[in-house]
Amino acid sequence: MRATTTSISCPRDETRRTSKDRKRGYAIATTMERLEIGVLMSEQAATAIFTRERLDSVLSELRPKLHRYCARMTGSVIDAEDIVQEAIVKAIEAFPQAGSIANAEGWLIRIAHNTALDFLRRRARQEAIGSDEDPEMVVDPIATVDDRLSVATSLRTFMRLPVAQRSSVILMDVLGYSLGEVSNILDNGIPAVKAALHRGRVRLREIAQEPDDSPLPVLAGSERALLAAYVARFNARDFDTIRTMLADEVRLDLVTKLRRSGRSEVTNYFSRYSEIDDWHFVPGLVERRPAVIVRDPRTASRTPSYFILLEWAGDRLVNIRDFRFARYATEGAELFVME
Repeated sequence: MRATTTSISCPRDETRRTSKDRKRGYAIATTMERLEIGVLMSEQAATAIFTRERLDSVLSELRPKLHRYCARMTGSVIDAEDIVQEAIVKAIEAFPQAGSIANAEGWLIRIAHNTALDFLRRRARQEAIGSDEDPEMVVDPIATVDDRLSVATSLRTFMRLPVAQRSSVILMDVLGYSLGEVSNILDNGIPAVKAALHRGRVRLREIAQEPDDSPLPVLAGSERALLAAYVARFNARDFDTIRTMLADEVRLDLVTKLRRSGRSEVTNYFSRYSEIDDWHFVPGLVERRPAVIVRDPRTASRTPSYFILLEWAGDRLVNIRDFRFARYATEGAELFVME
């Protein structure tokens, strides 16, 4: 006969076990609460650390990348700078209500992306107004090539892609973002981004095989003479003569630095150039607009350092847009030198 042993718990043992379980549960709850509090404090600290001063610093560091993206989205390094400036204003205005910004770069790229789309829609509607097409029927403003745009080959090639393909390829293949980051920036699912990337890459390879038969830009004789005279006087450091070429209402945009309006306000700009020797001017065109191509005479390289856009009204200079402090704009620009 086999003996069977039965364990019987006494009330004292049960009380001890219950007390131990309660302590263990309290310990677990306390640990979870601490983790939750730690996460909350980390988020609050991150928000506190990302101040307006930090935003300004990130904007300064990221500006060339923002421009690189916008230039390829719009097909113009000049329009891209306008879009970047608008996007920066939007970011600064939105910052106080933005809350916790975990990924500042992604947040800023997305603002630039949406600003570029707004620009493209405005441009498409302006073009539609000048045609027989109903502006309200414009759905995809960049699905076809705009023959009136004068852009560098690489930029012009991107312009031949639909927006979804273009933005996906630029973000991943040009700027180097991951698939997940591209998905977040574009607010689109990963499968859709993958499909757009595939179609965009295939189309770019097809376009690369086509001959580039775009005509060379031509500058009217009167503008060519004005540009040549400006360049010659500047290289001779004859700034007094240069000042006589200015219109009373002349405007100066020293990109990323300052803006001035009026002859008296602009005149100090030339004094600054008289104090430095890292420039030599050559007449040229940027995106078919009259421009000064600037080289550094201290080096053997003939690669342009930056450019300056010029605009005349009659024989008076009314607009100077100097990219000396925004040299990133030179990348991908359609530059023609007239020597």
